[in-house]
Amino acid sequence: MGLRSLAIHLDNGWDSELAINNINNSVEKLGIELKIVSCNWEEFRDLQLSFLKASVANAEIPTDHAILSILYHTAAEKEIRYIISGGNIATEAIMPESWGYDPKDLKQIKGIHQRFGKIKLKTFPQLTLFDWVYYTFVRRIKFIPILNYIPYVKENAKKLIEKELNWKDYGLKHYESIYTRFFQGYILPKKFNVDKRRAHLSTLICSGQMSREEALKEMERSPYPSEKMMEEDKEYVIKKLGLSREEFARIMSLPIKNFQDYPNNHSLFTKLNFFVKLAKKKATLN
Repeated sequence: MGLRSLAIHLDNGWDSELAINNINNSVEKLGIELKIVSCNWEEFRDLQLSFLKASVANAEIPTDHAILSILYHTAAEKEIRYIISGGNIATEAIMPESWGYDPKDLKQIKGIHQRFGKIKLKTFPQLTLFDWVYYTFVRRIKFIPILNYIPYVKENAKKLIEKELNWKDYGLKHYESIYTRFFQGYILPKKFNVDKRRAHLSTLICSGQMSREEALKEMERSPYPSEKMMEEDKEYVIKKLGLSREEFARIMSLPIKNFQDYPNNHSLFTKLNFFVKLAKKKATLN
């Protein structure tokens, strides 16, 4: 397509070996330059623990915010106008708002960390609301959801990259990260009664890539590939976060909170809704 592409990867300390192999195989076979941004582990662990202790449904906000931040900052630094996104309507259009909160809200991140954290965030990638508006309107950096411009069928895409890039399947959506696999497969169902497969499979039904009967059959299975993997991940995550099993159990038993129980910019985002929608629209235009 004549594109000079730069691949960006956030290493937050939770990459599975399979994920690392898939990344290396892909960029090598496609001849794409790769930039890896690594989080300071002590800072990032402290931030992840803060969100677990805050007892909110979206404890993945730190990772999502960091990814968004490094994409915009790198694009601005290298004077790149377009960020090619894999987000798409065909497989990711449905997600209940109550299951999470906007990862752009740096005020929320700082508020939760100030309450529960112990280590100062000196290097964590941050994107302020001003940064986002500046990069979108002034620097005119645009997100291009490229898969929305082609007939995108998930299973066909997986077969293609398996053949051409030696890519290996993770089993379920976002299970390339050990932490995300444990969060989505264990913490969310056990504590919040949330199974994200309901949203993922519903989207595939709406886009005609799966029948309702197939989705219901899939939902009968455990969100974890195996009980053995779940126990191994549980032990690994607890140890890597520096927790004891008793401390983790206490976190799991904490009362569920809403994002509005902590500092946030939700009212500001609501008041600026027109500008937010305009920014999103501009970000998808060529």
